[in-house]
Amino acid sequence: MSTVDIRELDDSFVIHFGSSFKRINAYTLASTLVAVSDAVKKANNIVNPGYDVEIVVEALGEGSFKTKIKAVYNSIGNVFSSDTLKAIILNIIASYIYQITLAPNTPINVKIDGDCVVIEQANQKVIIPKEVHEALKKVERSKAFKDDIGRAVAAVEKDKDIQSFGIAKKLDYRKPSFEIMRENFSNITADVEEQGNERHLTEVADLQILKAILERTKRRWEFVWRGVKISAPVTDQQFYSDFFSHKITIAPGDSLKVKLRIHQVRDTDTGIYTNKKYEVIEVMEHMPKPKQIALDIDHDT
Repeated sequence: MSTVDIRELDDSFVIHFGSSFKRINAYTLASTLVAVSDAVKKANNIVNPGYDVEIVVEALGEGSFKTKIKAVYNSIGNVFSSDTLKAIILNIIASYIYQITLAPNTPINVKIDGDCVVIEQANQKVIIPKEVHEALKKVERSKAFKDDIGRAVAAVEKDKDIQSFGIAKKLDYRKPSFEIMRENFSNITADVEEQGNERHLTEVADLQILKAILERTKRRWEFVWRGVKISAPVTDQQFYSDFFSHKITIAPGDSLKVKLRIHQVRDTDTGIYTNKKYEVIEVMEHMPKPKQIALDIDHDT
């Protein structure tokens, strides 16, 4: 019996694209990673209020095509949240994908073994920590979460060179721990709700100020975010009130930790969303530019 132990996935896993080629279409890879990232964010919002998460690509591998992803968590400074971070989001994603690979007409045996839930079907067994299993029950109630997983599979389904989609623990594994074969893709993508051509996301972001507009207006500030120059109005009225009451002082080179609303549009050919415009809806923290301090050096010997 093949066994998958979700506990071993930790905060990273490898997405396995089953193909006879050692390459992948860029749109397939990008669309899949975006959909998985969206699912991760929705799951994290349910499980970890007060924390933000982003997905980073750590490595690419051959033998079919593989990409290793990792979840990186950050506190969003929510003083009202006393919840402890649960770094289990990728475990939830893997557990959900495993469960949708189960054959619908074959008996399933579920049992509790200590602090784990063990699911067995035919010659397959998966071990899921209780904490992950309980969190998944909450997450899978979200239609949006399930649609994002469906879109990840739909992106793979469009690429005729890919015959399966699965998850592995390490890049050097020749076969994934479990996988969905092409003939079963449609079982997952059939009920996926089509997204509109526009959507809005909110992320916690550290923005370095290039140009400030210190008046209550929709005029756009200029920032650097992740090394890229962006323009965005600041619509947080409390921030302006704090500024005009001299609680904070703004200077070029200062940074703001903010909630950034990202307005995106979808390319109808690829299904990939791209950023159209930005808006700072809340300033969470003002971070002055570090000042150089002159050192008093004693030259006496």
